[in-house]
Amino acid sequence: MKPPPRPAVGVSSCLLGAPVRYNGGHSRHRFLTDELDRHVNWLPVCPEAEIGLGVPRPTLRLRDSDGSDRVISTKDGVDHTDDLAGVADRHLKELRRLDGHVLKNKSPSCGLLALPVFDEKGDRRRGTGRGAFAARLTALLPLLPVEEQGRLSDPVLREHFVERVFAHFRLRSLFEGEWRPRDLVEFHTRHKLQLMAHSPDGYRETGRIVARAGGGDREEVSAAYAEAFQRTLALRTTRGKHANVLQHIFGMVSPALDDTRRHDLLAGIEEYREGQSPLSLPVALLRHHCLAEGLEWAGGQTYLRPYPDALRLRHPVAV
Repeated sequence: MKPPPRPAVGVSSCLLGAPVRYNGGHSRHRFLTDELDRHVNWLPVCPEAEIGLGVPRPTLRLRDSDGSDRVISTKDGVDHTDDLAGVADRHLKELRRLDGHVLKNKSPSCGLLALPVFDEKGDRRRGTGRGAFAARLTALLPLLPVEEQGRLSDPVLREHFVERVFAHFRLRSLFEGEWRPRDLVEFHTRHKLQLMAHSPDGYRETGRIVARAGGGDREEVSAAYAEAFQRTLALRTTRGKHANVLQHIFGMVSPALDDTRRHDLLAGIEEYREGQSPLSLPVALLRHHCLAEGLEWAGGQTYLRPYPDALRLRHPVAV
C-alpha cells in the first residue's frame, strides 16, 4: 500500500546526524530526528560538503567586502560565497517542491539570522550576517517557511514553523492538482479560522482572491492566493487572537450544549487567555463537542488540527 503523502522539508544534513560539520561532527536535533521525522520527508543538504570542502575542513567566516557579506576560508583566504549560493540554484527544482526548510544556525553557509561579520583584520564589525546558501534560498523562495535549528528550542517558534509547513503542504497539494474554483473555495473555508488567528485582514485579503477565482486566470489566482496565504500565516499570532478564534467556535457549538458544558468551555478559553493553561485544553474540548454534536463545518476547521496531534506542540503554556 502506498504511504500517504507527507510534507517535504529541506534540512541541513548535520541536523539529522550526518558527520559533515567543519570538525567532522554533527549537530543532531532531537525534535527533528525523533519527532518531526515521523511526519515529513527530508531533503538533506550540506552546501559546504557539496562544493567539495571536505570533512574536516578549515573554518569559514563571513567577511564584509564593501557592504557585501562574503564567505572566506580562514586558512587560505579563498572566497566560497558564489559556490555555496549556487547549491540553492542547482537544487532549485527540488526546493520548489518543499514545504519548509530547517537551517543550521551560526553557519556561514546555512545560518539564517544574526551571524557575526568580520573585517579583513579579523575584528568583528557587526552581527547581522546571513549564510550564503541561506541568503540565496530565501531570495529564490521568499514564501517558503524557513527556520534555523536554534530557534526551534522556543515552543512558540517551533509550533509556528510546523504549522506553516503543514499549511504550505496542503496548499501545494491543491495547486499541483487539477483544481477548480470550488476546490479553492473549500480549501479557504477550511482554513478560515487558522487564517483569522494570524490576521483577520489577511483572511479578508485571501477571501477577495477566492471570490474572483471563477473568472480569473488560474495561474494568476493561484500565485496571488499562495502569496497572500503564506504571508498571512507568517505573521505571529497572539494569545488574544487565539482566544478570539476559540470564542468564535464556541459561538457555533454553544446552542447545542447545556449550561454546564458551556461554562466548562468558557472557563477553559479564559484560563488559556490568562496564561493559566495550554492552548491544547480548549482546543480539545471544542473538538470533542464539535464531533459529538455533528458540527462538520466547525469540526473540519484546520485550526483545530493544523498538524498531527502526535507532535504535541500546543501543550506548553505559551503564547
